[in-house]
Amino acid sequence: MALSRFCQIKWEQAKALRREGRLAEAEKELLEALEEAPYHALLRSSLANLYVRQGKLLEARVLIDQILKADPHCAEAMVVRGEIASKERRWPEALQDFEQAWQMDPQPFLILRRGRTLREMGRYADALEILDSALVADGKNVRLIKEKALVLNRMQRWEETLELYEKLRLLTPEDSFVQKEILRLKGLSRSGDKVIKELQTTVGLSSRRDDAQLHGLLAQKLKEAGQVQEAAAEYRTASDLAPENFYFLKQQGFCHYNLHEYDQALECLGRAFRSDPADFYVKGALEKIYIKLGRPEDFLALLEEVRGLHPHQRKVMGWIKTAKKLLQAKEDRGPQQDTP
Repeated sequence: MALSRFCQIKWEQAKALRREGRLAEAEKELLEALEEAPYHALLRSSLANLYVRQGKLLEARVLIDQILKADPHCAEAMVVRGEIASKERRWPEALQDFEQAWQMDPQPFLILRRGRTLREMGRYADALEILDSALVADGKNVRLIKEKALVLNRMQRWEETLELYEKLRLLTPEDSFVQKEILRLKGLSRSGDKVIKELQTTVGLSSRRDDAQLHGLLAQKLKEAGQVQEAAAEYRTASDLAPENFYFLKQQGFCHYNLHEYDQALECLGRAFRSDPADFYVKGALEKIYIKLGRPEDFLALLEEVRGLHPHQRKVMGWIKTAKKLLQAKEDRGPQQDTP
């Protein structure tokens, strides 16, 4: 069913706002369009997609289930269902949805979705086959080249990866991630101390001191060299510069954990876990810290909080059951007395 002129304008405005990251405003535009066409699949799928970007996965799933119940062959809804599965790291289900959507409506962006999902599943050869086929027709597609570089990096094919990032540097000279990867790959053949000194000099330059990617790379190299305290400081700088990138915050938390600085570790990893409860490694570190500190009740409280924030995360219920057992075991032991 075609959109009315009013709905078409609202939908286009919502798309433009979404590209700018103004998600709340985009949602408002779509909701106004849905007042005129409350059952239009494209509008509802677009709204569900916004919900995914905002982390409202439960709301997104409700909408998508309704759309697919009315029209099991709605490609837009299948794509969003795949995005939900990706957020929850259910890669086989995500791939199935993206593949079905591709069969019904082979939109170019689905090439990237399928390639990325195959990479996450460790099916690197299949990912390269899809990406190479697309690059034959569109050899300067930055997103496809970057995804291929990520796949080759996972395969430890360093020279080929470096070649792609050098090509990307010409296409996107302002991309700090690309610049960071070039430095990292070139540094593989040099000693760690030399790389660290070069990076410290680079991030000290006025033009690069606000580059979160470079601070993150320096932190990685410092950690590899056993300078964990210094690495934590660099990860903190990177996180402050790019607060939307929770990778830096997680790594800062792991550094504090390795240093037995548990209060700082709980602060960093707790914030990251509230945002991304699907990260099993973060959850595992938090559990170990709370158990070591004898505070299973606080771990349970965190899990209960996360369940409220992410009711779609089914694994959290199982973790809550385990945490309750830990708490019960502590209560059964009774108060611990210090030995003389």
